[in-house]
Amino acid sequence: MSGSLFSDDTPKALPADAPLAERLRPGTLDEILGQEHLLGPGKPLRTAIERDQVPSMILWGPPGVGKTTLAQVIAKTTKSDFVPFSAVTSGIKEIKEVMSAAERSRRLGRRTILFVDEIHRFNKAQQDAFLPHVERGNVVLIGATTENPSFEVNSALLSRARVFVLNALTDEHVQALVLRAAGTENIPIEDSAITTIASIANGDARTALNILELAAQTRSEGSKITAEAVQQAAQRQLLYDKGGEEHYNIISALHKSLRNSDVQASLYWLARMLEAGEDPLYVARRLVRFASEDIGLADNQALRIALDAKQAFQFIGLPEGKLALAQCVIYLAAAPKSNSVYTAYGEVAGDVGQTRNDPVPLHIRNAPTGLMKGLGYGKGYQYAHELEDKIADMDCLPDSLKGRQYYHPQNAGEEVEIKRRMDEIEEKKRKKRTSG
Repeated sequence: MSGSLFSDDTPKALPADAPLAERLRPGTLDEILGQEHLLGPGKPLRTAIERDQVPSMILWGPPGVGKTTLAQVIAKTTKSDFVPFSAVTSGIKEIKEVMSAAERSRRLGRRTILFVDEIHRFNKAQQDAFLPHVERGNVVLIGATTENPSFEVNSALLSRARVFVLNALTDEHVQALVLRAAGTENIPIEDSAITTIASIANGDARTALNILELAAQTRSEGSKITAEAVQQAAQRQLLYDKGGEEHYNIISALHKSLRNSDVQASLYWLARMLEAGEDPLYVARRLVRFASEDIGLADNQALRIALDAKQAFQFIGLPEGKLALAQCVIYLAAAPKSNSVYTAYGEVAGDVGQTRNDPVPLHIRNAPTGLMKGLGYGKGYQYAHELEDKIADMDCLPDSLKGRQYYHPQNAGEEVEIKRRMDEIEEKKRKKRTSG
């Protein structure tokens, strides 16, 4: 493959009919919205970019948050050749060709940033093909994925790359983006329309700009874009959305119908998505999420059924696999509801992020060496299996968090029994403390 694969440092003018989202793509780190935790002053990724010490990395985040943009800005900032590579259209042959060209470029003193979009769609053999070239430094690999890389990226490749999590944009970020775009393109727009776009886009910058562009193309000359025009443009945008990952308004309808235990509406919104060409596995992933977020321990079978439905669809495929998802939707809608797992983890994450990282209490540390035993590791530990009731009166949280209650079981389904068991355990601990 010839050197024509690689870009030079000269910016290329985009055609006038290029999509608005492409024409307004940020060109510097400061123009990227919503990723201050990575790109703010002094943050590790920004520092690495500014020092020209960019590692291979995986950018993990939802659609439309700027994964491709960030990769392009990194290449521009570090004066590297940028090679976009799609996991959907490329295989082993194309990988080898690109890597050969990158190796030749390296000998000439040029660094190559290989951007692999949707890296989770590569199979193991395709991902393994990157390894020797990443190790030899022929390329700096930047992979982008909407899926958890722990499950979708080979461990060997994952160990050679850093994972950076990109956040969904807030409504405020999207509003700022739309306002910036409207000003740049001289598009008159009402404030209510900007708010509506942000609400519909659900954190996706690309969707927001596509809706703005459609609304601008259909407005009467001299008129402002209204909230009603945005709603109409959004419907058109969804009709043209082949990938299905931006159907957030309909997936929201499904989620809320399930949460409200409305079996009929849940089936309807499921069919709306599937018959419109939505990716069934995207739906399946959302059902798995719902099983934990909105049912949790109120019905211990919900998560298993959601995972079974996903596996059944992967085994059967279309069109028969739709029935497995429909069966799952009916079960989840009719199941008892509880968000106690969701809220419990939110409270835990809040404490983890807002309190100091206290050391693990000595009595629950392992003591494999004499030195560690001498330092008090494991001292006072009570082995629950040696106790008659299998319950030790022993605090396992750090001292600063003793007594914190995160999980509060609700009076729903199987959580009633969990609550009874937790109360029984706490009562036994209280009696031991009293008798002690």
